[in-house]
Amino acid sequence: MSCSSHEFFSGKEDDFGGVIVQFTQSMETNVFASLLRASLAQWKLQGKKGVWLQIPIDSVNLVEAAVKEGFYYHHAEPKYLMLVHWIPGSNNTLPANATHRVGIGAFVLNKEGQVLVVQEKSGKFRGTGIWKFPTGVVEEGEDICDAAVREVKEETGIITEFKEILAFRQSHKAFFQKSDLFFVCMLEPLSFDIKKQELEIEAAEWMPFEEYATQPFVKTHELLKYLVDICLAKKERKYTGFTPVPTTSTFSEEKNFLYLNGRDLSSL
Repeated sequence: MSCSSHEFFSGKEDDFGGVIVQFTQSMETNVFASLLRASLAQWKLQGKKGVWLQIPIDSVNLVEAAVKEGFYYHHAEPKYLMLVHWIPGSNNTLPANATHRVGIGAFVLNKEGQVLVVQEKSGKFRGTGIWKFPTGVVEEGEDICDAAVREVKEETGIITEFKEILAFRQSHKAFFQKSDLFFVCMLEPLSFDIKKQELEIEAAEWMPFEEYATQPFVKTHELLKYLVDICLAKKERKYTGFTPVPTTSTFSEEKNFLYLNGRDLSSL
């Protein structure tokens, strides 16, 4: 962020007729407020729409002045706060903050028909004695397939190879009222000696799939009953999930994955 000789904030244009201003240096609140008012008038004359202010955590003194000029909170990251303002009098079309969190559950089955299960030290399953699949949250910039492999290794020490997404569930009003996407993934174990994570995992073991499926909690939980049926069908090779295929998008050359039913596609 810099100021021009005409005392306006400068920033980079976004792809939708707006401007993004990133502050990299501290500033007195009164100076900031004056420059912001002048800049807003200039941006309005230029026909700009959305204005994004990325304020670093050590410049939070600027937030109140921005709010008084019509800015509101959009999202926060560990090192900055993003505020946004819609200039035109028309309906605000700025995208909302991220609405979903993405999680995974790992169905890891060995050649003896045993499934990898854990008991957790925290959360709603703490102290219940319930055995469950390893689960976790996909990190920013992480692919679902990589997250599943990472979470299994972190919780149990087992090295795996990702095979398929078997199913997914969408729910709402979850973590901080956000929606939640949960992907059930099948992985093949490449190692078998369990080394459980001491901080979060109470116990981990290889359990006969039938023993897992007959737990009272699993038998009475509608979602888990469906997942047992899916995993059993997969165990008996009567079900095909979605495998990752590396692709690139129109907007980026970075690798991403398209998950598809490769078996049926190859038969066309």
